[in-house]
Amino acid sequence: MSIHTAVISWHRQPNEAFIDAKYNRAHTWRFDGGIEIAASSSPSVVPLPYSEPNNVDPEEAYVASLSSCHMLFFLHFAAQSGLIIESYIDNASGIMGKNGHGKTAITDVILKPQITWHHTSQIDEHIISELHHQAHDSCFIANSVNTRIRVE
Repeated sequence: MSIHTAVISWHRQPNEAFIDAKYNRAHTWRFDGGIEIAASSSPSVVPLPYSEPNNVDPEEAYVASLSSCHMLFFLHFAAQSGLIIESYIDNASGIMGKNGHGKTAITDVILKPQITWHHTSQIDEHIISELHHQAHDSCFIANSVNTRIRVE
């Protein structure tokens, strides 16, 4: 078992009343390696100027976490199979909607990896499909959520 931590930090700006809901949602995420990420609510959830559109929002981070986890396992299983990958670029997206309980949620995440192989002659759709299946089945994040995850 392992423990993973993050420090999430927000401070009210001077002269913000707060109780009127007119406060800035910008905050920071700090991780154990020392990296700090500028974060905010999504402008699609909390309108400007109370969101910071250039900052990462939790919904984007969720999609990125699922994509990153899937990719890391995909690379692992490809390497175990003796297959060499030159690059893996995923244009992942998340769809916000109502879940089965009528609550707003990221209901679907679509992974769209573009993979460049070292030797394409060794690769066919069956191998790619099996690697994606193994990656999805092993991904800690995917195993932790109810979101439907599709690979296209």
